[in-house]
Amino acid sequence: MARHARQPRESAGSGEGRGPSHRWWVLAVIGLAQLMVVLDATIVNIALPSAQQDLGFSDGNRQWIVTAYALAFGSLLLLGGRIADLVGRRVVFLTGLVGFAVASAIGGAAPSFEVLVLARTLQGMFGALLAPAALSLLTTTFTVPKERAKAFGIYGAIAGTGGAVGLLLGGVLTEYLDWRWCLYVNLLFALVAFVGGWRLLTAGAPTDRPKLDIPGTVLVSAGLFCIVFGFSRAETHPWSSPDTWGFLLAGVVLVAAFAWWQTRAAHPLLPMRVVLDRDRAASYLAMFISGGGLFGVFLFLTYFLQKSLFYSPVSTGLAFLPMIAVMIVTSVTTTNVLVPRLGAKPIVPLGMGIAAGGMVWLTTLDLNSTYFAHVLPPLICLGLGLGMIFATAMNLATAGVAAGDAGVASAMVNTSQQVGGSIGTALLNTLATSAAADYLAGRRPTPAAVAQAQLESYSTAYRWSAGFFAVGLLLTVILYRRGVPQSYLVDEPAPVRA
Repeated sequence: MARHARQPRESAGSGEGRGPSHRWWVLAVIGLAQLMVVLDATIVNIALPSAQQDLGFSDGNRQWIVTAYALAFGSLLLLGGRIADLVGRRVVFLTGLVGFAVASAIGGAAPSFEVLVLARTLQGMFGALLAPAALSLLTTTFTVPKERAKAFGIYGAIAGTGGAVGLLLGGVLTEYLDWRWCLYVNLLFALVAFVGGWRLLTAGAPTDRPKLDIPGTVLVSAGLFCIVFGFSRAETHPWSSPDTWGFLLAGVVLVAAFAWWQTRAAHPLLPMRVVLDRDRAASYLAMFISGGGLFGVFLFLTYFLQKSLFYSPVSTGLAFLPMIAVMIVTSVTTTNVLVPRLGAKPIVPLGMGIAAGGMVWLTTLDLNSTYFAHVLPPLICLGLGLGMIFATAMNLATAGVAAGDAGVASAMVNTSQQVGGSIGTALLNTLATSAAADYLAGRRPTPAAVAQAQLESYSTAYRWSAGFFAVGLLLTVILYRRGVPQSYLVDEPAPVRA
């Protein structure tokens, strides 16, 4: 494949990285911010029982502590990404950090259920500013292929393992301090990231700033809200209920209308040139599918370890650490060694296949399973597969985009993962609950029968997750181009803006 022509070097006043050392410090700041956003999706799960006992809200209401964050975050990500393109990534990044920290402080001090839900909504809103700004900063900072591969390997590992880190950290904080510290801990993350971002990132904004696509913003935000809300309702309402299918249908119609409008808008929120590239489209699908499967692993394996094997919250978090380690090593190795030589086409589909195999392996777990003999091997398998998917997909999803589209392209990565995770969690939870009910139908609800019903529900979730990854394998092997991606053949960095 022919090499690209050399591009001009980064201008002295343009970039986030004013030298190699600055670039790697920028990666540390961005990675910390991304970790804060990702782990917040799971850290609160561990704290929920304690928060419920403290604030006295019902079992029916507790889902809103999780759903409020997912709704705000998932529905506003594309808007947040475009705001980063229009206003400037540095100011949006710092604003997102401050807002997320303030919302976390409100949640930690919440005197009631209503205040906690409000705080979680605000966290989602500011997270929708922070996450795409962070990834677009990474995209525009690391443009030399070798550095970019290494940076995205690390960043992909953070994005993929943040949920497991949240489980561990949430267990430690809840068990040894108080559930409120699962929110207060964000103040420390945000403070360190803010100081680093203030010192390292260069101020600036686009000079050719287009207008914001208001109709597109309304359509996509409302559409994503309805889709996430509809699947969230499926956890407590039957699929035949208008509260479920009505929102899902409305969401599909609104997103379809958004796609139609983007082909006609003068300044589209999501230019079609961003999503019509084959490698980029494949990467977004990979993030969507693996997001759904990954959140399923965290949710149901956590329940299995705590409810069936009686692990403590801390022990549950520790159980995921080997998967995190394997994912980190695999992510860095994949983007630095394998993709530059083989391309994404064999790597991401192989990762999907390995992850599917790990999910099938999890279906063999029972009440007599032990960690080292039965739980650890499929976790290692999942870490290997997901490590091959995340870093590669994140890299190619943002490679080759124009500087003015970096924010919205990055937002699509986060939107794909977040919406996929929300849909996957709700769908898998519904299927698992139905499987447990079907098993108990006609049986006496003895402790042994209830325990076996739980195992049936977990196995059902794992099988469906394996199916998700199998579909991902098929789609990515069709869509990804053969050969080394063009972004790995660019010799020198292009000019970037903060």
